[in-house]
Amino acid sequence: MTAFSRDIIDRFTSLVNAAKRIVIVCHMTPDGDAMGSSLCLMHTLRAMGKHVTAISPDAYPRNLAFLPGASDISVATYHHERVRYALLHANLVFCLDFNDLKRIDRLAPLVEGARCPRIMIDHHLNPAMEGDILISHPEKSSTCALLFEVLKAAGMDRYIDTDAATCCCAGMMTDTGNFAYNANDPALYSILASLMERGVDKDSLYNRLFNTNSLSRIRIMGYCQYAKTLVLPEHRCAIITLSREETREFGYTKGDTEGLVNIPLSIPGIVFSIYLRQDEENYVKVSMRSKGDFSVKEICEKHFGGGGHHNAAGGEIHASFEEAFAKILDIMPECDLMLERMNEDRQ
Repeated sequence: MTAFSRDIIDRFTSLVNAAKRIVIVCHMTPDGDAMGSSLCLMHTLRAMGKHVTAISPDAYPRNLAFLPGASDISVATYHHERVRYALLHANLVFCLDFNDLKRIDRLAPLVEGARCPRIMIDHHLNPAMEGDILISHPEKSSTCALLFEVLKAAGMDRYIDTDAATCCCAGMMTDTGNFAYNANDPALYSILASLMERGVDKDSLYNRLFNTNSLSRIRIMGYCQYAKTLVLPEHRCAIITLSREETREFGYTKGDTEGLVNIPLSIPGIVFSIYLRQDEENYVKVSMRSKGDFSVKEICEKHFGGGGHHNAAGGEIHASFEEAFAKILDIMPECDLMLERMNEDRQ
């Protein structure tokens, strides 16, 4: 378990106990960890008698809608006035699973302008935001695991019921591929045991998260693997592309291609994988995954205005789909040099 300073925990406890109206904000395009940590904290704080508003900058994936309390999340793109009111009257704001205000898009001015303390809890590298308490531990596999340890250190874990535990476990599972990667910390399994003792049905949760697919997801995943995956063995790379016309054809909704970018990494010899999805005419979402020492975070920060983790990162390209693809090809020589340095370091 993480050893937090007494000062951090005392200030955390003081701010939470003093606040009556609390707002929780996660990053845009929320994944399982963002949703799980937000909902876990929402349930916990409500059990303490707090008035809590959980906010997502945009719509969450429908495959996560089953999580307890998901329907209580205020989506800023749909409920702008409700979100604005909540932030205007908040006594405390939590920022979960992000460490840069650009990750909440148009919500940033409202959060930055909130006249109350702000607590950040996150596991991404290089925090780029200010707050009254910044709890940043990039070594943690998920924000959910970090949140549980913070609540435990503050003596608030007794308020974590089955619903809160289920949401926390969901974030831990999705950020580790059901404990298949980035999951060698023994403390992770102590947390999992504690959550299961609170009533989490891990097997059932696994089936909902990993073995439940819509028809549109099955079709689009098959199509992308069969017809839209370009393997570049000379660069040890695979590129998956999906245009706006194709997302419309398949009735794409958020979450339908979750995990797609990881699949090419199972091909022998492939070190990194890139997924380009065109969401708007001049907006292309970039997702990257890698194995070993190859840092996709470095690439996404340098070329795509994004970031993330060493082996899992993302960004965006504000250009046409054709221009975005050309930009990916343009960085291949740089990627080749990174691979060469990796090989030299091993020797």
